Amino acid sequence: MMSMINKSGTKKQEGFTLIEVLIAIVVMSIGLLAVIASFATAVAATQSAEEDLIARQKALEAMESIYTARNSQQIPFASIANVASGGIFLGGALPLLCAGPDGLVGTADDIACKTQAGAACPNGGAECVMLPGRDGVLGTADDQIMSLSNFNRTIAINPVLLASGQTNQNMMAITITISYTKDGWTQPRQFTANGLISSYH
Repeated sequence: MMSMINKSGTKKQEGFTLIEVLIAIVVMSIGLLAVIASFATAVAATQSAEEDLIARQKALEAMESIYTARNSQQIPFASIANVASGGIFLGGALPLLCAGPDGLVGTADDIACKTQAGAACPNGGAECVMLPGRDGVLGTADDQIMSLSNFNRTIAINPVLLASGQTNQNMMAITITISYTKDGWTQPRQFTANGLISSYH
């Protein structure tokens, strides 16, 4: 509100017009909606942060196990391929089972997983993670088991082409995709790790 002196020397009180007030309300409303939208996005991101971390870790673990098997000459380089191409890795999306006797996940000898206490993981033996309970301390009686049965792992191994269009016989491209779903989601989330592996170690 402003005070102005008119020609007659008396003070005249002037305020904001109704239109100015309405414009200010609209501008503030737009700003508040933007803040609320960013807050909702942050909350949604934190709700899946744990699963995102697990997906990333499981993809990198599978990739590392393939490199280790090649480096230790546990399997010949020719076996690092999908079954359809004469290798040992199963194709398609598979549950997160534990490595069998060959020490590699995603192969025909995968087995049901067990908890740290030696009990079978629920939901068909898909991997499970022990989480702290209400006391927030891991390793106490109220710990909870989180099943990873909503996770799938896809290992795709493809030949690498040379500039001439011929296949490089000494290199393969590995793509490991971990996808997971949650209740209320229409689309699964996924994490993909890509790498190249050569016959040389």
